[in-house]
Amino acid sequence: MTTAPTVFKACVQAIRNGSLIRRDSRSDKEFHFQNWFKARLDEMGVPYDSPGRNSYPDFRLVRQTDGYELKGLAYPGRDASYDCNSQVPRGEHNGREVYYVFGRYPKDPDGNTYPVLDLVICHGSFLNADSSYVHKNKSFRGFGSYGDILVRDRKMYVAPTPYALAIGTAHTRTLIMPASTPVDSGFVKVGEMVRQEASQLVAAYSFDLLNNQLHPQYHTNPNAGRVHTFAAYRLTGDPMDPVSLRNPQEILQELDGESDDE
Repeated sequence: MTTAPTVFKACVQAIRNGSLIRRDSRSDKEFHFQNWFKARLDEMGVPYDSPGRNSYPDFRLVRQTDGYELKGLAYPGRDASYDCNSQVPRGEHNGREVYYVFGRYPKDPDGNTYPVLDLVICHGSFLNADSSYVHKNKSFRGFGSYGDILVRDRKMYVAPTPYALAIGTAHTRTLIMPASTPVDSGFVKVGEMVRQEASQLVAAYSFDLLNNQLHPQYHTNPNAGRVHTFAAYRLTGDPMDPVSLRNPQEILQELDGESDDE
């Protein structure tokens, strides 16, 4: 049994009880939301491996094969996409089910304590169905006038958030799970979303150093057209506004528009 519904309940209850995010200082731009989530696991008495700067996922439970990757987002601000510096989003990693925890908080709070404005916990496969890709950074030497400069290929992936993918996730609390996964009592289903795999996949890319052009190479997706069905849930007592998947073209337009603003 997955821990995600129980963890989601604990987070929602904390928000209802007024448990605030607490940052050490204004320079704390990364760990304040992680610390808020860590406090929820501590309250539940759930053992976990402490997160490190380069660990993935951020929280790896000890007694269950679940992991949680945290993504705190300032609002208003960039919330249609987020940077994946180490791993492409996925639903499974090293034998663990991976869940993503997205929480938005005020962009310019007037102090070092502030609320979680809304929350989405989703299975990683909602963001990306493939868990087979292995991220590796590569390099080669030989660049420059004397042939002794190292070029490092350090990939960064920019993935859409549930706020871009689904209508109805903003300003409330939503759990998104594969439709086949059972949930506990107290949950109400507020939507069903079907994501379909693309006809082509990026298999490689090259970069032309002379004209600064990036060239992706594609191959046919062997799983083209495969559908993945997800259910959206809310806890009893929360608003039951429906959740639905955005049109793929609308998603891409929003993502492209956000990239233009950066």
